[in-house]
Amino acid sequence: MINLKRNKAKIGSPPGSLIFNGKNRNHDISIEHIAYSSDEYFEESIISIEEINPIPDSGKIHWINLNGVHNTDLIKNIGEKFNIHKLVLEDVLNTHQRPKVDFYNEHIFAVIKMLIYNKEDKSIDSEQVSIIAGSNYLISFQEKTSDVFDSLRKRIKSAIGKIRTFGSDYLLYAILDIIIDNYFILLENLGEEVEKHETELIAKANKNILNRIYYLKRENLLLRNAVWPVRELVLQFEKTDSPLIKKKNLIYFRDLYDHTIQVIDSVEIYRDLLSGLIELYYTGTGNKTNEVMKVLTIISTIFIPLTFIAGIYGMNFKYMPELEWHWAYFSVLGLMMAILVLMIWFFKRKKWL
Repeated sequence: MINLKRNKAKIGSPPGSLIFNGKNRNHDISIEHIAYSSDEYFEESIISIEEINPIPDSGKIHWINLNGVHNTDLIKNIGEKFNIHKLVLEDVLNTHQRPKVDFYNEHIFAVIKMLIYNKEDKSIDSEQVSIIAGSNYLISFQEKTSDVFDSLRKRIKSAIGKIRTFGSDYLLYAILDIIIDNYFILLENLGEEVEKHETELIAKANKNILNRIYYLKRENLLLRNAVWPVRELVLQFEKTDSPLIKKKNLIYFRDLYDHTIQVIDSVEIYRDLLSGLIELYYTGTGNKTNEVMKVLTIISTIFIPLTFIAGIYGMNFKYMPELEWHWAYFSVLGLMMAILVLMIWFFKRKKWL
């Protein structure tokens, strides 16, 4: 559901207005700085914005990561130091941005949703990651302090793979790759939940299972809304002629596209499965109702002729001939019993029972 209240403050504001519309304001903003080259590595925690300066061309790649984007003054100062357009800064502060990528002369701006699986309540936490990549630097903006980049930091520190010998465009690829790969973890957990509830639904359907299935469907919708725009985002890297993307690294972005398509296919499969489970629940409930109605209808049908006979002999007419018979009472009961047996036999022959 779109929360229009969060965008209310921006209505009527001029383009480039730096207004934060997120909700994560309860933590201090922390800034991490990692600088590396093929044979050097350096990391530090930055306390104030004054410590961030324009990156000199020293052969090193610099990764500046901000945990928290609710300080508009800080975002404004970073924009001034790195000559970033206010429209880009506006998108950084708009934490409900659709995943996209824009190419500028001096940098690339990308937005993607980072989804983290919460094991405690089995929910999906979503946050926006905004990335500004220049020729020898990359600035990433996160809403929260938690992320999925620990393995990437380890690779950089330990010089695992090619990341220390490639440029900032490869670092951009690596960040997008680890976010997209994390979608597979979410899908795996979602698949386990779907399989579990499918088994429970077949065994014994109840409203608690139905509510959980609806919850999983909403989570799958969140994942779907985050993943579908990523396909177009990745395709833009293949179409661009930006000098910031080296030709030798284009193959890695093509690999991102393959991963994205796999995620989208899986999301659509689970979407159909969850819709099928909901239909299965209502079909099963309808069948149970039909069985109950079938039994009640048969019972009512059996008692119709019996009620008819009892009604006739319950009338207070004086000259009914059967009332004077010695065995009339037992004869009527016998007739009613014979009708009962005959009707049950008929229903069974028709396989209605």
